[in-house]
Amino acid sequence: MTSAATANASPKDIPSRAKQRFARASWGALGFTIFVILWGAFVRATGSGAGCGSHWPLCNGEVLPQDPTTHTVIEFTHRTTSGLSLLLVLGLFFWARKIYPSAQHFVRRMARFSLIGMILEALLGAGLVLLELVAEDKSVTRAVSISLHLVNTSFLTAAMTLLASGASRDRKGEPLRALWVTPSLRKRAISVMSTFLALGAAGAITALGDTLFKAESLAQGIQMDLAPGAHFLLRLRVIHPVLAILWGVGSMSWLLGLRYPGNPLGLMAKPARVAALFILSNLLLGGLNLLLLAPTQLQIAHLAMANLIWIQLILTFSGEEPNPENQ
Repeated sequence: MTSAATANASPKDIPSRAKQRFARASWGALGFTIFVILWGAFVRATGSGAGCGSHWPLCNGEVLPQDPTTHTVIEFTHRTTSGLSLLLVLGLFFWARKIYPSAQHFVRRMARFSLIGMILEALLGAGLVLLELVAEDKSVTRAVSISLHLVNTSFLTAAMTLLASGASRDRKGEPLRALWVTPSLRKRAISVMSTFLALGAAGAITALGDTLFKAESLAQGIQMDLAPGAHFLLRLRVIHPVLAILWGVGSMSWLLGLRYPGNPLGLMAKPARVAALFILSNLLLGGLNLLLLAPTQLQIAHLAMANLIWIQLILTFSGEEPNPENQ
């Protein structure tokens, strides 16, 4: 560092500034990873998963595709951004080792989990391509694979969220933890998050069914779902909206009941309020998605909001603890 400000900084200031840069980089990496996830949904919605053929990591057997089709460009862009996301997380992993000497430091552990999640994400993506579980494939294997993919993506984003928030809190001298320490609240938090993962897996299957079995109207879509001998993807896609309503109403009721400890005004915890608002917004987006027959833009918006819900739940459950007496 050669700037005058850095030259005049005390030895204690330099680690603090390094931690500040690390925290900002962690939030940036999380944002870029969410973009990659949404682009992956765009790949699925546009049927571009086979844009590079069954080749991986090459695209149609080439490092750079020649005379690519639109589907090839979409898929190749996803692979390129996925690779960049992996490099970002790998960089954060080594950077965390430099800034935080202890191998058991919360931030370093989250950096390890983030790297593990990113590697698994790459392997799952490669498996989908190599096994040709893309484009028009309607197999049970594909449905199971995309559900596993979603669960791992949630693990990845959770680890990256805790990495970024942990780095920010450490810089401010705040306590670091993955979940609330109160056993009763921890059990409820784990219940909300685990059922959200089940809801997300059902949503991934629903999105696949919407992509592969397009309807011209809502009535036709319902007829397709209820027709004798209907494909299992059609049978299953009715589950997601029902689960979404049950989970959304139950989770919002609980979140809106959380209070700051000892607050005479009984104010709700701000992170919980934001999480409840995101849940309500996504219920509305989901209903609109259903009525408009799942256009690509709404599918991606719905997924984006789902990611925001997940991130906000992580922040809520790892932040300031509400008053357990109000539960």
